[in-house]
Amino acid sequence: MTPLRGADGQVYAIAQGSILVPGVGAGGGGASVTVNHQSVGRVPSGAMVERSVPQNIDDDLLQVDLHRSDFAQMQKVVEAVARRFGPNVAVPLDARAMQLRLPQSQTERVRFVAELEQLSIDIVEDVPRVIINSRTGSVVMNQGVSLDPVAVAHGNLTVKITRDPVVSQPAPLSQGQTVSTQKTNVDVSVGSGSLGALPRSASLEEVVRALNLLGANAQDLVAILQAMKAAGALKAELELI
Repeated sequence: MTPLRGADGQVYAIAQGSILVPGVGAGGGGASVTVNHQSVGRVPSGAMVERSVPQNIDDDLLQVDLHRSDFAQMQKVVEAVARRFGPNVAVPLDARAMQLRLPQSQTERVRFVAELEQLSIDIVEDVPRVIINSRTGSVVMNQGVSLDPVAVAHGNLTVKITRDPVVSQPAPLSQGQTVSTQKTNVDVSVGSGSLGALPRSASLEEVVRALNLLGANAQDLVAILQAMKAAGALKAELELI
């Protein structure tokens, strides 16, 4: 058992459990192979809280904080509270916190908080984000991540993204309009070999899949993504943990 202390020196939780290590190593006869880091691991759901955060609904105002700061999401929450409990119940303080006016009766306050937890709120689409764990080499992305035209050469790997103009003509007598669009092509090559172009849009998922088929390891992916972000071609927030 390991105590987990806060910045104030107080113990807030006790950690204990099985450690999941993402790395693996094998060796014998003077030769060894190691993948990722064997000294890095995590204990999922392995902490028992010893010092709880006080919950008090005796005051007339209750402050609620969003998980992350977002003015658009805060507006959605305020609108949902107003539809259910009426206007002037929720007062936003900033992009993260808001104050709620509680009923006078203690019973009504408990019912108010219970109904507040059950509110259905429209979620604002999250910004495209790529999470990279530099210790384990893991790369995780959410939907919406895309790439602008770019060419990347890393070692003997070459990635080239291009966009070709395509004109769509309407059918005769359909009163349609001619529309000009762009077709995105992804070409990946390694040494003298090559991988066929992907016919769909240049999403990051397709580029990562193509690099994996070529045998690119996690370190190659991390280096390529960082270079794309520095060149302004990666349309997403790159977060290193």
